[in-house]
Amino acid sequence: MAIPMDQREGWIWFDGELKPWQDAKIHVLTHGLHYASCVFEGERAYGGEIFKSREHSERLIRSGQTLDFTIPYSIEEIEAAKRSVLEKNGLVDAYVRPVAWRGSEELSVPARNNKVHLAIASWVWPSYFSVEEKLKGIRLEWSKWKRPSPETIPCKAKAAGLYMICTLSKDAAMANGYADALMLDYRGYVAEATGANVFFIKGDEIHTPEPDCFLNGITRQTVIALARANGFKVIERHMMPEELANYDECFLTGTAAEVTPVSLIGAHKFTPGRGCETLINAYAAAVTPKRVAAE
Repeated sequence: MAIPMDQREGWIWFDGELKPWQDAKIHVLTHGLHYASCVFEGERAYGGEIFKSREHSERLIRSGQTLDFTIPYSIEEIEAAKRSVLEKNGLVDAYVRPVAWRGSEELSVPARNNKVHLAIASWVWPSYFSVEEKLKGIRLEWSKWKRPSPETIPCKAKAAGLYMICTLSKDAAMANGYADALMLDYRGYVAEATGANVFFIKGDEIHTPEPDCFLNGITRQTVIALARANGFKVIERHMMPEELANYDECFLTGTAAEVTPVSLIGAHKFTPGRGCETLINAYAAAVTPKRVAAE
């Protein structure tokens, strides 16, 4: 059995200082716990370097602003804190989790008098899906939950509250023998998986849902650029679920998922092939730190 997250050993950066892992605690009446005034990032370090680290820090700041709070640290301070966490924990290849939330000064819906906190943890976390699952493609079922209208949620923020239906969807999928679930949006268009964006391949064309009511992932943006650099035409558009029958390959992208082929979504079958293999390799090359040879 895996060690519970609150019982692990190591160090967590917490409001400006490195604390022993098990001492990084908050009160049960914290606003972020009760009212979801909390934002976070998911990042990966490869060879000691966090991939797209600054882009993640910038998005963290924007997410806080979207939830109407200011994280009391600059981009440079957050970047330095992430590096210090990796160094203190002696980690080279690792997952990095910055999280910011409103504290426990008051507990009611308004929260302008609550202090904003920031913590950064890091630990060894292998790829979201096993190597065996990746090679054969993972199986997805359709979620009963839909991505809401952007008029009802702050969909451009990586906010904790937006993941409630993701947890419900993934738990239900796993209980039914699937690896994950694919969600539609409020209009019935294909949206995303519970923690990853989705792409479909036909020949040299890659189609992917337009992220107008869900997060435009940093990995998503990276893979789109890699696909175009490798000769694919990438089309971002609204997609209906019945269109999935037109595609040969499918894959997910995300910091945790990286590039993960899909073999099944509901009744639609896909066969991971040249397109998936090309992008898996391209992404692996992109995240590998470039070392300058010593003269």
